[in-house]
Amino acid sequence: MPPVPRGRGLRDPNLRDRLYELLEHDPLAYSVGSRFIQLIIGVIVLDVVAMILASVPDLDAQFGALFSAIKIFAVIVFALEYAARLWTVAGHTQREASALSDRLGYAFSALGIIDLMAFLPAAIVLAAGRHATLAALGVLPFFKLIRYSPAMRSLLAAVHAERRALIGCIVILIGAVLTFASLLYAIERDVQPDKLGTIPQAMWWAIVTLGTVGYGDVVPVTALGKFISVFTIIAGFAMIALPVAIISTAFAEEVKRRDFVVTWGMLARVPLFSHLSASEIADIMRLLRARTIEQGEILVRRGDAASSMYFITAGEVEIALPSQQVRLADGTFFGEIALLHKTKRSGTVTATRKTRLLVLDAQDFHALIARMPTLAAHVHQTAKARLEETGDLAAAELAQAEKEGR
Repeated sequence: MPPVPRGRGLRDPNLRDRLYELLEHDPLAYSVGSRFIQLIIGVIVLDVVAMILASVPDLDAQFGALFSAIKIFAVIVFALEYAARLWTVAGHTQREASALSDRLGYAFSALGIIDLMAFLPAAIVLAAGRHATLAALGVLPFFKLIRYSPAMRSLLAAVHAERRALIGCIVILIGAVLTFASLLYAIERDVQPDKLGTIPQAMWWAIVTLGTVGYGDVVPVTALGKFISVFTIIAGFAMIALPVAIISTAFAEEVKRRDFVVTWGMLARVPLFSHLSASEIADIMRLLRARTIEQGEILVRRGDAASSMYFITAGEVEIALPSQQVRLADGTFFGEIALLHKTKRSGTVTATRKTRLLVLDAQDFHALIARMPTLAAHVHQTAKARLEETGDLAAAELAQAEKEGR
């Protein structure tokens, strides 16, 4: 991070913008922002594990001071993070409002409340000196992972999107509980007055039976009561299957929607596609597949058969050619020359850092440039320039390709 100019300090708006990007941006693993996320996740895991172990009397007696130190450290980290988010959110919301309004919006948002609850109750308990209560608060920081887990955010979004349907399921469940409880109460109240003598007592049986738990503490003894129990159990299967089906379908749709947005954003970073219309980009998206390679990983080797073209959406790769080494970064593409000439790879491609790629298979590549002349012209122009400037393909390889073509 660049140094803050002397004399401006925390009042420097550029510092606030940089800190906001550090806290909110979703970067690659090699960036400062990602290392910060890894630090927060590490503190969360350490805090939760320490509080779980602190609930064991023998371990607490031996390592109690260490567990308390971990909790104090976690409280300080989470408090500083909350303060930083509260300060930097001003001016970075979608609506145009005052800094106070932006900060209040974050403070009362779901994520803001989770960030606050991750440290405030534990800080109060530590200040009060009731260290035994800390174990009960160990689960609160775990919910901070919602911010850093796309899967958890997608699940919560799916539940929120289907909230009306889920509320309908709860209403149906309440109706089923009341119906079966009333029936069994009418049938068994004189036979088992101590267990089913009131409707609230019968509701306990209905809830346990509909939930397919069946504790066995309350069971019907009459033939008609057992007959009603059969229908209650069958209805219980439907009560479980209905919300599960709703949530699973909504979750799958949310994942697809998130993948669509992510892929669209990755395509927008590639200048080759910047001039295309929305329908053309959507058409290309169906052909591309995302791939991530780690630092030092070899993507292709010299002499391999050309099977794909690659677009770099974030990261950097190094191509070792016969005469030189070329580095390509965000927004560039490679692999098109071997596909155009239908020859083997002319260089070895290695990731210099963690890199996100979009991969286009050879068959889809030729079909794409056949139906998009503008895109084909750009690809051919780039390939020609690379052949002239970098010697991307050896002359012998081109001659071999032409010979095989004849």
